[in-house]
Amino acid sequence: MIMKLYSIPAMMCMLLLLASCEKELDFKYHDIEPLTVIEAELTPDGAKVAITSTTPMDEPMDRTHLTDAVVTLTDLTDGSVYGLHTDSEGFYTDLTPGVADHDYRLTVERAGCRYEAIATMYPPTEIESLEFNWIKMPYDQVAVFQGRFYDDEATEGDCYWIKLYRNEKIYQWGEMDDRSAADGINTFITMTTRKDTDEEDDDTVLFDGDVLTCTVLPVSRAMHDYLEALQNDSNGPAMFSGDKCLGYFVATSPVSASIVFRPDEIPEYK
Repeated sequence: MIMKLYSIPAMMCMLLLLASCEKELDFKYHDIEPLTVIEAELTPDGAKVAITSTTPMDEPMDRTHLTDAVVTLTDLTDGSVYGLHTDSEGFYTDLTPGVADHDYRLTVERAGCRYEAIATMYPPTEIESLEFNWIKMPYDQVAVFQGRFYDDEATEGDCYWIKLYRNEKIYQWGEMDDRSAADGINTFITMTTRKDTDEEDDDTVLFDGDVLTCTVLPVSRAMHDYLEALQNDSNGPAMFSGDKCLGYFVATSPVSASIVFRPDEIPEYK
């Protein structure tokens, strides 16, 4: 699910115009020769890379992982080189932790082609608070989720990938930068479930006792723009060199915090 993230003033201006924005997170492909798709993350837990290929528009989506590639991760800061190997699910992995502020190059070779992308490992932020508020809409009350996390005031243009998980399964995601940050705090809000859950489907509804986990990933401007393009039904700017390749490489330090959804304990927004 895609979520729309807003600063508080923007949210209040748009509440009467917007319902929750939800889409499947799928790439938009044209009916052309299949392209290689690389989705790669490097975190303090190591590297994980999924390689798939695009599917013709008149065929069912095929997310089968390709395992015919040679995948290498190079730490450009200290010169270390790591070969990634496939696990039981078809992901290419290496457990060597990523190091904050180091530069990395990911290289993928398959079918006679070579693809490369470079990313800097971002240090973690810290989540300050999570909360829900009921906000009255013309059709019902909506539980608005708000997250606050620390933003480095010494730098400008910081970008973030926000993921929300409902009971450990992805619920919504979105991207933002630090333009709305104030006094070193960045705030985002997004609409979640309606109070009248009979009017919603299982993709959006939150039930009493559900655990909502918020994960904040500091990312590059290029990754922010890539995610923003996906929200606008585009494949996003090219992050890998080489022809016939889509996807991303992100190096980041995620942080997470959780909150239990208790509808009877949520205050109304004043």
